[in-house]
Amino acid sequence: MKIESVPLAQAQPTSRPRRWKKPVAALLIVLLAGGGWVAMQKSKAVTAKPGSAQAGAGKDGAPKVDVYELSSADVAAVEARELRQNLPLSGSLAPLSQATVKAKVSGVVLETAVQEGMSVTAGQVIARLDAADQRARVAQQQAALDEASARLSLAKKNNANSGALLKQNYISQNAYDTTQNSVELAQASVKAMAAQLELARIALADTVIRAPLAGVVSKRHAQAGEKVAPDMPVFTIVDLRQLTLEAQVPASDVPRVKIGQEVRFKVDGFAARDFTGTVARINPTTEAGSRAMLVYISVDNRDAVLRGGMFAKGDITTAKSAVAPLVPLAAVRDDKGRQVVYTIVADKVVAQPVTLGMRNEDAGMAQVTAGLAAGATVIVAKLDGVKPGNKVRVGAAPALAATTAPAKG
Repeated sequence: MKIESVPLAQAQPTSRPRRWKKPVAALLIVLLAGGGWVAMQKSKAVTAKPGSAQAGAGKDGAPKVDVYELSSADVAAVEARELRQNLPLSGSLAPLSQATVKAKVSGVVLETAVQEGMSVTAGQVIARLDAADQRARVAQQQAALDEASARLSLAKKNNANSGALLKQNYISQNAYDTTQNSVELAQASVKAMAAQLELARIALADTVIRAPLAGVVSKRHAQAGEKVAPDMPVFTIVDLRQLTLEAQVPASDVPRVKIGQEVRFKVDGFAARDFTGTVARINPTTEAGSRAMLVYISVDNRDAVLRGGMFAKGDITTAKSAVAPLVPLAAVRDDKGRQVVYTIVADKVVAQPVTLGMRNEDAGMAQVTAGLAAGATVIVAKLDGVKPGNKVRVGAAPALAATTAPAKG
């Protein structure tokens, strides 16, 4: 009897339905749909940056620009002013008039009436010398003059007597001529003595030293008690009412400089104040080494705030336009060979052709001779998306176009 074994059946895995998958998938779909809706709402509410725009959906579904919002830095208001072309310069200030007062006679300084920094007027006594020697010399010359006058008186009397004798033929003509000659010699002696006396009196007067001009004492060379000799410096006086600014200009720029041109400059210590001057002279030769030429600028300093030796830095106005609208060069665009600016008219961008005159590249400004009036608003920023016909909105009032700055035109 044969017994057969039947193979055991393999165990089948127990399958349980995954009921959680459907709820999770539904939840994900809801979250994605909500996130897309929120993102779409945010894109509509985002305010565009300068040069950007608010957008909506067009017929074809592509983004559509509605209004460009610009900042105040993207635009400028055109203002009518004059434009200048300037040539930078720098140099030192020096008094136009100054004098070194010297002693004319020798003597000991008895007193000095002024010191450095004190103002003096023309003719004011500033020092006195010991005049004892000069007074003695005056007395000596006076005595010599008296003696010469007495000799002249005697010579005239002798000449008169000789004339009477000559008429009576008691003396010869030669004898009379001799007495006449004595009178002439005595007269010459009197004149010489009178001149010597005048010189002595002048020397006596020179012991009192006076200021030759109105100004300020810049240096005192002699003190009381010192002995001075003729031509020895005693004081230095400067007149600060008129100064000269000596500035070097490159020889290549000298043809642009003309006498009478206006100069504006600043001085250290007076940063908040602009000073002005006028080109008075131009040196005909260049300076050795630098090959530059000196330009002398007259500066009116009646309030005496400037001092000699101060360093000044400024510029010469070599050219100046008439009052006209000025536009920033950054606003000028090239449109098929013509120059245009983008203006804002009724909240829309308009390409306005313009004709430019004088330019100042360093100041970034140009004169408009035709095509634009003062008060217009122009776009100065280069915004690729902004084209003529686009609607724009300026976030703040446009700033006035900057005026010219010191620059080399």
